[in-house]
Amino acid sequence: MQVLQVQLEVGADPAEVGRARRWARSRLAGSGIGDDEPLAETLILLISELVTNAVVHTGCPAVLRMLFGSADAGAHAAGTVRVEVADISSCPPRPRHAEGNDTNGRGLELVDGLADRWGWQPEGAGKRIWCEVDRGAATGTEGAYGSGACEPSCAVTNRA
Repeated sequence: MQVLQVQLEVGADPAEVGRARRWARSRLAGSGIGDDEPLAETLILLISELVTNAVVHTGCPAVLRMLFGSADAGAHAAGTVRVEVADISSCPPRPRHAEGNDTNGRGLELVDGLADRWGWQPEGAGKRIWCEVDRGAATGTEGAYGSGACEPSCAVTNRA
């Protein structure tokens, strides 16, 4: 099985989301996914949403991973790109439904609409949220929403 995995540690500062996008663009280019491909824009949007959710809703650092499948990668089919964001909060993702002019609440709806598959799973004391996009395939609407309310497990100490 061959899967190329790259990862980036993301700080608890919302400004880190921009750094994560720039890092992801360079890794996508290095994997053969051109900046001008629709797949690149879709993946950057997914990464932006997942990293933003981790940083904003937990107030904790996170780890962004991208996995690029190869022809003999089994579950990671050729051309499948998997994005994972792990954080130390055990709270499951909780989809919200934004109304009209709301400025928040659309992130997981976007992930559900753009990714071919997505979900989450416990990881240690925290969780990992993941999504997959199949290169060359139209994006689907399959998803796996979590539910329930939860307080952040990491206190934000560095607010401007």
